[in-house]
Amino acid sequence: MPDNVSETLQIAAAGLRAQSSRMRIIAENLANASSTGRTPEEDPYRRQMPIFRAELDRATGAQLVRMNDVRPDESEFRLVHEPGHPAANADGYVRYPNVSSLVELMDMREAQRSYEANMNMVEGTRRMMERTLDLLRR
Repeated sequence: MPDNVSETLQIAAAGLRAQSSRMRIIAENLANASSTGRTPEEDPYRRQMPIFRAELDRATGAQLVRMNDVRPDESEFRLVHEPGHPAANADGYVRYPNVSSLVELMDMREAQRSYEANMNMVEGTRRMMERTLDLLRR
């Protein structure tokens, strides 16, 4: 396989891995959007954010995307007045995660589109290689 084809597939595969990891984190955020602490002192789930970086592949010279880290979102928790809840404070407020379902769904859609773009790159490269092999066989 020529180097540029291998490099293209390597770049697309890195993008697929990065977006797959991003979707996993978004799914965790959505799954925990309504969780609370068990007591007023216990913090609820804190939204997680993936951190990406470009990484140079020394063998090919290609810039590959990698998920470098996952960091907590330090924004404030949501406060909801629920005096009967076990996690309610003295004023009757319960702290809920700083997760916005709307934001997470928009992030998920963006991650899906990026994943699909990388998958299209893999499929397009595969079709190009098949056509090249067909021409060589004639």
